[in-house]
Amino acid sequence: MAGERFELVDRAAAAETIRRMNEEDLRFLNRLIVERLKLIGQARSTAMLAHFSVGDRVSFQSSFGERKTGVIVRLNKKTASITTDDGQHWNVHPGFLTPVGPGDIQPREGGNG
Repeated sequence: MAGERFELVDRAAAAETIRRMNEEDLRFLNRLIVERLKLIGQARSTAMLAHFSVGDRVSFQSSFGERKTGVIVRLNKKTASITTDDGQHWNVHPGFLTPVGPGDIQPREGGNG
């Protein structure tokens, strides 16, 4: 089953079947769909994390719009744990990480680094 792709041929018939389902069947179907979506998301994160290793220098944009640069200290199930150059700790989805080469590092303001 791995690698197989199933394509829903008649979406209208599927939609009509769903409209006719009772609450119990809908909840069952919902659980299956949510589990499948989580599995797909985890597989995507794992594939993205495979591009990084502990010790890699990376950058990302914080939720405040700041560009942060740091080192990966741990690869988690869905995120990478980063210690930034200013000592902060962040868990960041790999989709938001950019590898940083030695020439890409921006000097910190204040002249201390």
